[in-house]
Amino acid sequence: MSRTLRLAAAQMGPTQRADTREATLARMLALLDQAAGQGIQLLVYPELAFTTFFPRWLMAEEEVERFVEPAMPNPAVQKLFDRARSLGIGFYVGYAERAGAERFNAAITTGPDGTILGHYRKVHLPGTVEPRAGEGHQQLEKRYFAYGDLGFPAFRGPAAWDSPIMGMLICNDRRWPEAWRVYALQGVELMLMGYNSAAHDPNGGDAESAERRTFHSTLAVQANAYMNATWAVATAKAGVEDGAGLIGGSCIVSPDGIVVAQATTLGDELVVADCDLDACRQGKTKMFDFAAHRRPGHYRRIVEQTGAVIEV
Repeated sequence: MSRTLRLAAAQMGPTQRADTREATLARMLALLDQAAGQGIQLLVYPELAFTTFFPRWLMAEEEVERFVEPAMPNPAVQKLFDRARSLGIGFYVGYAERAGAERFNAAITTGPDGTILGHYRKVHLPGTVEPRAGEGHQQLEKRYFAYGDLGFPAFRGPAAWDSPIMGMLICNDRRWPEAWRVYALQGVELMLMGYNSAAHDPNGGDAESAERRTFHSTLAVQANAYMNATWAVATAKAGVEDGAGLIGGSCIVSPDGIVVAQATTLGDELVVADCDLDACRQGKTKMFDFAAHRRPGHYRRIVEQTGAVIEV
């Protein structure tokens, strides 16, 4: 008997800077209700799902704090937790987290009873601390967020989901194979991630189109899901947000690296798949049987070196 989990990526269209929290939450609740109607057990929302992607602007500290959650849950988002628990649906959601003196780009995953199963803080922050001269939109995550300090902790889903081993990433993390491999070394079977990826080159210039960036986003999920024999759900916030384009392409990828479902719009949309968790066994016991084939003695550069060093 297979271990099948019915899940969905809850892609969201743009959330404008002027949008109220109530309006955004209403959209998230509508996606949750749609998911309930389709028998979804686990719903994956995007990165920074409750707000616009505020790191595109240089802002004063007091304005930044408008977009930050003091706790999770909190009164402004409690309706989402209450509705999900009443429907018996778990969810992943990304948000800006206040933790003492620090802010983090964070995510949590809840179970069908509302229990928080996992907590993650984004490790691979893109962009710059100082704004780039001459650019209308910035990428200032390094200014507004601290680097994640929780590592890559795998966690167990509930028995109602056949107890999958799960992991979380956020946006740029999905492009770094080290993160996936650390989870895979803990036996991960299901990777969840949200993103807000620009539809233009966020580092300036015109070398990357929306189509190319969507291709790279999907490619990163496919390749890493295959090489680590895990299911993966990647969920976008998409469309034109305050004049800045965001790619879509939300997708669900199998342990064979096959896209089994993908968004067709840049708006609010459910991307649904039934995921047989036992499909991970093929890769984990054959091509990517780590115990049989890994040679970590040759991998020291991975953890001892940051930038490329030319020695030849």
